[in-house]
Amino acid sequence: MKMRKGWICLLALAMMLASCAMARNTFMGQSSDEYGAEMAPPMAEAPAMAFEKAFAEEAAVESAEYDTSTENGTNRIVIKNASLSLVVEDPIESMQNIVKMAERAGGFTVSSNSYKTTTSTGIEVPVAYITVRVPVEKLDETINEIKALVKDQRLDILNEEVSGQDVTSEVNDLESRLRNLQAAEEQLLEIMEDADTTEDVITIFQELTRIREDIEVIQGQIKYYRESASLSAISVNLQAKEAVEPITIGGWKPGLQAQKALQVLVEYGQYLINALIWLAIFVIPFLALIFLPIYLIVRFIRKRRAGKDIKKTQQKKE
Repeated sequence: MKMRKGWICLLALAMMLASCAMARNTFMGQSSDEYGAEMAPPMAEAPAMAFEKAFAEEAAVESAEYDTSTENGTNRIVIKNASLSLVVEDPIESMQNIVKMAERAGGFTVSSNSYKTTTSTGIEVPVAYITVRVPVEKLDETINEIKALVKDQRLDILNEEVSGQDVTSEVNDLESRLRNLQAAEEQLLEIMEDADTTEDVITIFQELTRIREDIEVIQGQIKYYRESASLSAISVNLQAKEAVEPITIGGWKPGLQAQKALQVLVEYGQYLINALIWLAIFVIPFLALIFLPIYLIVRFIRKRRAGKDIKKTQQKKE
């Protein structure tokens, strides 16, 4: 029986090492051979002890790489991103300059794309789109450098947006779940020491494998949040000046004035539509809730009085 238990433990250990190596490749990008060599127990150890040690070493490695302790409870984890739409002389050259800016700031290029489009006057002009990531502390500085690519910031910056997403509660929740799973893993390793039957060994192995998968999924989510918070994304849309150049007549730019007038019209139209939406969804139902009961009560009283008047009239006739 002991010999049979030893062979089953060795088989379970091999299965465990393979599954752990595959899961670790998904998050860490490490080869199965390297991971297996790192986690392989000494041949002189007993199979059950090697099984426990493999899980314990795996937990220790992951805990060291994903330390969930917080230096300051008031620290917030905020993902800050920015988007810009600019009009430049040469979109392709400006895109290359943005790549250099990101590298100088300690960041990198996520994606870049350039293509050509045709204006209403039949002119073929280039358009470029690029997304870079820079350290969050360099975000404002890099945005200012990118905006310096245009000649007139009042006219050539078509859109600028900086957004922030506070994910502190999400990370705290994930870290709490991670601690609970790690505690459960430690308890299962302790229970493994008292496992007497083959069925107990297999059951505990399956539960440990499931918990290890959940732990690594949560660790991957925490890593994503923290990396996104430390590296801000900047998306820039670059248009050629010829594509949006207004018509100029003796220094007068009627096209620009028409654009401003259209913008004002759109803004006032938005205000009007917003007012109608509030009126239809909030104001009218709110007034109905207040005045409808009053109207029904008044109507009931009037009908009652009218009925009494009719009875009195009939009585007088009789």
